[in-house]
Amino acid sequence: MSLNESLSIGIPALVVSGFLGAGKTTLIRNLLEDAQKSGHRLAVVSNEFGELGIDQALFGQGGDGRYVELEGGCVCCQLSGELLTTLHDLWERHKPDRMIVETSGVALPFETLVTFWRDPITQWVGEALAIVVVNAEQLAEGRDVEGTAEQQISSADLLVLNKMDLVGKESVGRLESMLEEMAPGTPIIHSVNSQVDPSILFPPQPTGVERPKTRRELDMPPHTHESFEAEEIVIESGISQDELMAQLQQLTVLRVKGVVRTAEGLRLVQGVGPRVQLVSPPSDLPENLIGRVVAIRRVNTRHD
Repeated sequence: MSLNESLSIGIPALVVSGFLGAGKTTLIRNLLEDAQKSGHRLAVVSNEFGELGIDQALFGQGGDGRYVELEGGCVCCQLSGELLTTLHDLWERHKPDRMIVETSGVALPFETLVTFWRDPITQWVGEALAIVVVNAEQLAEGRDVEGTAEQQISSADLLVLNKMDLVGKESVGRLESMLEEMAPGTPIIHSVNSQVDPSILFPPQPTGVERPKTRRELDMPPHTHESFEAEEIVIESGISQDELMAQLQQLTVLRVKGVVRTAEGLRLVQGVGPRVQLVSPPSDLPENLIGRVVAIRRVNTRHD
């Protein structure tokens, strides 16, 4: 899409949401890779829960510290201050032809989506959709599917049922029925490793979605707020992978992520509930992230 076309019909925008560890960042990394290959100028705003900035580091390095400028004209930035100001600044500086805002894993997409309906953003954004990524394994096991996660699902324009390789084929119908009950009529697509055809998320023409659920939410009572806390854990270099895994699996948390220099080499820690993985990280991670892990847990106190 040329800049003139973007200005005439507005650029497409996505709010990518989903509970902790569903696969939001992986989805966005996949979309960034596609944009770089296809020539689209994709802008991403990341709003990470916790203060390490790991997700932004995974997108790439460079730029001026706040903005990460990628090959092919794409750009990422960490949300700082008012979202409205950040979006407008991105537009003025980079003129993207697609935009994504990644919410934290404990936020509701509707709270971010309404920003795209405000001036001056409405002058250059055409259609904004709420995409919610769902962890199929978590849903199948009934873990953390109430409260915030359920409210995220119920406000989606499109659901990405991710990590389908972790559940049996016999579970698919039941999982889709569960999502249908929480979000009646919302389209569902399946994915593994958050691989989704970009043309589904960024259709060539506006879908004309009426978003009845999000409009209905305007008349709903305030949603139930859950409290979460992020704790930083410092891990010394040289720990064995076995010892690191043993320590991480003792944590009772919803999400754990970070970078550790083990005896076997540098490892990216990715954990959701009881499942923890150690994988090779990108080669250009900032040195200040190494040895630091963020654990996110739910706080028992709840209020309306």
